Amino acid sequence: MKLDFHGIRFRFWLVFQGLAAGIVLVIGLMQTGLIRPYFRNAKIASVATVADVIQKNLLTEHSSEGISTALRETVDNDVCIVIYNDEGRKIYGADSLGAGCIFDVSVHSDAGRQVNSLEMKEQVLDNGGEISFNLLNPRTSQEMIVYGRLIRQNLANYYLYVNSPLEPVDSIVSIFTKQYFAYTVFAILIASVLSFLIAMMVTDPIVRMKMEAQKLSNADYDVVFSGGTFTETQELANTLNEAASKLSKIDELRRDLIANVSHDIRTPLTDIRAYAEMIQDISGDDPVKRNKHLNVIIHETQYMDRLVKDMSELSKMQSGTAELNLENVDLVPVIYDITEMDEQLIEEAGIQLRTELPESLVVYADELKISQVIANYLSNAIKHTPPGRKITIRGYVKQDEETVRIEVADEGEGIDEKDLPYIWDRYQKSSRSFSRNMTSTGLGLAIVKAIVDAHGASYGVESEKGKGSVFWFEMRETHEA
Repeated sequence: MKLDFHGIRFRFWLVFQGLAAGIVLVIGLMQTGLIRPYFRNAKIASVATVADVIQKNLLTEHSSEGISTALRETVDNDVCIVIYNDEGRKIYGADSLGAGCIFDVSVHSDAGRQVNSLEMKEQVLDNGGEISFNLLNPRTSQEMIVYGRLIRQNLANYYLYVNSPLEPVDSIVSIFTKQYFAYTVFAILIASVLSFLIAMMVTDPIVRMKMEAQKLSNADYDVVFSGGTFTETQELANTLNEAASKLSKIDELRRDLIANVSHDIRTPLTDIRAYAEMIQDISGDDPVKRNKHLNVIIHETQYMDRLVKDMSELSKMQSGTAELNLENVDLVPVIYDITEMDEQLIEEAGIQLRTELPESLVVYADELKISQVIANYLSNAIKHTPPGRKITIRGYVKQDEETVRIEVADEGEGIDEKDLPYIWDRYQKSSRSFSRNMTSTGLGLAIVKAIVDAHGASYGVESEKGKGSVFWFEMRETHEA
């Protein structure tokens, strides 16, 4: 597989490598910088503990085994010990260092300190009763540590000094460096393996989803996106699966739309051609027949014009390019104007129309567009209501006193429950059987949906098979000037 320097796998590997190297580097620098003072402090603490044991056994408890215990402590910890009284006379000494003990000669440290009893006494008193310092033993050329303290016991002052060699710190640092190099190699190796495994876990579902997306781009909607084990990739896969399902439905609607539009255009074109040929061959010299045939041609061209206008209107509304001229609109006179325009059609259909409206229903809307919603609702009701039945248009303000609701109820055949979610789609085929021969283009409810959505209002339908339907929309009432 070709290495992609901009890919997630390489970036994961690079980040983990950098993280591992950074951590190891910081630890190494801290250890190298702190190992010397840490070792010295640890040695001082160890020597101070030896001094505590010597003090307890020789000066405090005066046990019979004190001298042997002190000697054993001296040997076990590889130190030499001296105790002076206030006059500078040595009252006890124990040595396990031999030539390494610095208390037998006068030796100066790098800070000018001396190790003879009088000088060390002054240093102890000047430093609050306790001192510690390093110096170089001239006999062994070994770095040493000297610890001293003042002990007040039995109404007398004693000065306890402990001398211990410092292990060669350079050798310790060298050992640590070798171990550190091994740890670095091990840490980077582990980081490489972990970064590769984690990158595989993250990228594998993404790669699989990419392959499925390529199928989807080729209009193959039988794809399944799998998101692996991570929440984010699972959510992405679920979103893509939902998108694929919607695209499949859109593609199906597109095919249906093309088929329906082709049918709707082909039918009037066929009629226009047929009647034009009839005029040419048969009725050209007969004024009555010629006018009848010409009326059919005019009717069909008017239908085609409405179809094109409806499709254009729907496209503008759904694309968001249509502009709304919002103003305060009283819906009551608007509804009466619409019913008056459809009065002849209603009478010819043998349908009763009833209105239940207050004196005024003011909303903030585009008057032309909202009129189209009501007109489409009424046209749809007329189309699916048998003769002798009733259509009711009612409007009222809801109990919240801020929402106006308009309803168009018919006593038609109703709509199957399974069809209800889809009746707002373009050219959606319904199981409603009764349909009067009208000039409807089949886009009425889709246009309603687009207009009401553009107003930010709500809409819907309540229907039961065999008991009619109630189409409604709701808008906020306004009293703005």
